[in-house]
Amino acid sequence: MNVIMSLKEKRLEKEMVYERKMLRELSIDTLRDRMNRYFEPLFIRKDYITSSIEEGCLDIAVESFLLGARFSRFGYYGESENHVKVRCALEEKMLIDALYDYLSFWSPLGEEDLYQESIYYICEQYVHDCWLDGFQKGEKRYRLRLK
Repeated sequence: MNVIMSLKEKRLEKEMVYERKMLRELSIDTLRDRMNRYFEPLFIRKDYITSSIEEGCLDIAVESFLLGARFSRFGYYGESENHVKVRCALEEKMLIDALYDYLSFWSPLGEEDLYQESIYYICEQYVHDCWLDGFQKGEKRYRLRLK
């Protein structure tokens, strides 16, 4: 007897398979290097980057990468990167805000008003860079027909 699946379950399963395939192209070392490149200037002393801050940054990077990969289909079908970015602006804004709130809460810089704006801009660039990486790798997978 066959198992009956709803359309929603099937979509979720297909999305999970695609995300697993995309995560194979993502390296932890690359994510750590990117995190250090963006956030190390904020944390002058090395002991500020704790495992909890690193974990939060890596989590947001993975989510942003997958968001870019999910929307890369539109780039493959001819939309420009800017148009695709407008499509997922709400989700990207939520990731930026989540990372900013996380860093403001967990880092010692969150208490200083001097760094608030710079933390937000760095979070914005960090999420955009991860999104762009996912977008480009996803578009490449579509071009190679590896969906």
